[in-house]
Amino acid sequence: MYWYAMESHDIRHNLATEQYLMNNKKFDEPLVLFYYEGPCIIVGRNQNTLEEINQKYVEEHNITVTRRLSGGGAVYQDLGNLCFSFVVDSDSEEFGDFKSFVQPIVDALHAMGAKDAEVSGRNDILVDGKKFSGNAMYSHSGKTFSHGTLMLDVDQNVIADALNVPADKIKSKGIKSVRSRVTNLKPYLAPEYQNLTVPEFRDTLLKELFHVDNLDAIADKKVVINDDEKAAIDKIYNEYYSNWDWVYGNSPEFTVKKRKHFDFGTIDARLQIDGGKIKNIKFYGDFFGPSDVTELADKLEGVRYDKEHVGAVLNSVNTQLYFNGIDTQAVIDLLVD
Repeated sequence: MYWYAMESHDIRHNLATEQYLMNNKKFDEPLVLFYYEGPCIIVGRNQNTLEEINQKYVEEHNITVTRRLSGGGAVYQDLGNLCFSFVVDSDSEEFGDFKSFVQPIVDALHAMGAKDAEVSGRNDILVDGKKFSGNAMYSHSGKTFSHGTLMLDVDQNVIADALNVPADKIKSKGIKSVRSRVTNLKPYLAPEYQNLTVPEFRDTLLKELFHVDNLDAIADKKVVINDDEKAAIDKIYNEYYSNWDWVYGNSPEFTVKKRKHFDFGTIDARLQIDGGKIKNIKFYGDFFGPSDVTELADKLEGVRYDKEHVGAVLNSVNTQLYFNGIDTQAVIDLLVD
């Protein structure tokens, strides 16, 4: 087995590296990858990004949002979480057999004191009945990777806020995340492992997986990435994981209802979003204005459904012509927050 510990703490770069190594690097044995990153949310390939995240909270707290190649639900990660990924030939493992993929990790955790860690359900690893690891899988061109999370010491207070979508009645055909009781793994490890940093935790897992006492013993199994390969990874980063069209525009069509009462009337907006852009919008309510509000609706069609682009349109017109007495910023906040 080969191994690689990523240096980047940007989830987008790490997913690009995983994708490159899977598709472009030849290995005669399985490969295990480890990576950890700053605060981020990763939505599954078939999910509606805006339906999974609290957009306002995410923007206020500078949480990176991206989409992965594999299916499954949205996850929050920070520097207290360690990700692992096994890359194998597709014919060596049955797709969807998560237990076989993650068993070496579970065995390593048992050796570190988490004796009750077990694979449960379709793709989770639990301890004391609580989830600390979710896993997903992807196959392409004869290769399969199975990657998962290990919540060692994640700030769980953020999870509920970042992944809790306000009740704006979004309705879509995207695959919904299933919320589970989660826990950090740290308290379940043996005392000598409970104060490990994430990189120390990663290195301990590597030694357990390879049955060695130090990483020097497996230095010849470490993957080396040259400058040309780094450039190819950067290209994937730009084309996929930091690309708005991939992260948001790839979302299924969905509808949103936004309604609020102001001193000068109630605005009830109904939006149809497709590919992350406003396909159709209609305004209802008892507001006043000298101009026909359908003019404003026409200006918003085809616009990216985010605060920056919706705000640019509304700030470019005199919204008092449509919503007399209601502040432009209040209308922007209503439509996008």
